[in-house]
Amino acid sequence: MDKEYDNVIRLRETNQLKCLYTIIRNKNTPREDFVFYSDRIIRLLVEEGLNQLPIESNIIETPLNVTYEGSKFKGKICGVSIIRAGESMEQGLRDCCRSVRLGKILIQRDEETATPKLFYVKLPSDISERYVLLLDPLLATGGSAAMAVNVLLENGVKEDKIIFLNVLASPEGIKVFKDNYPKIRIITGMVDECLNDQKYVVPGVGDFGDRYYSI
Repeated sequence: MDKEYDNVIRLRETNQLKCLYTIIRNKNTPREDFVFYSDRIIRLLVEEGLNQLPIESNIIETPLNVTYEGSKFKGKICGVSIIRAGESMEQGLRDCCRSVRLGKILIQRDEETATPKLFYVKLPSDISERYVLLLDPLLATGGSAAMAVNVLLENGVKEDKIIFLNVLASPEGIKVFKDNYPKIRIITGMVDECLNDQKYVVPGVGDFGDRYYSI
């Protein structure tokens, strides 16, 4: 992987993944299909995020009364979604981790200044003791995501215990994280070309939250 992306873990570009991304990028894909195929990608991202968590030995006994030296996750986890688009990734995490604790951070961009503003935070009380899967489908400028990371750091989460999951990421957003949070791992399905003048990821999928939640 290029040195500029050494903080990024990309999903293996299989034929399946190429087809899934083609479907969600297509502006003519109906909402129900966009949701279904986005959920499939999100599930892959969550599973790769779990692959990055540390494990330790766990000795068990099988139904044949045989001792087996297996593994278990070392430490507790939780998910934190950046509202609202990030909430689309919560079910994928629940599908993989039953009864997982979830937090939420609401950040909105000021339309006049284009700067993010923090409006709402709800986190597990013991979040400083957990590994955090930060959820937001698009990493564009990195402004909102950086503000969310600062909230986590202020609440005692260690930088190297944050794993940021995105469906798509821009080179500009990745650089923000590489420069400011080098210990955070970004897990994404694809790194797109750039941001356009409106700060949308190109070629992108448009506004992910609008396409996922609109009726």
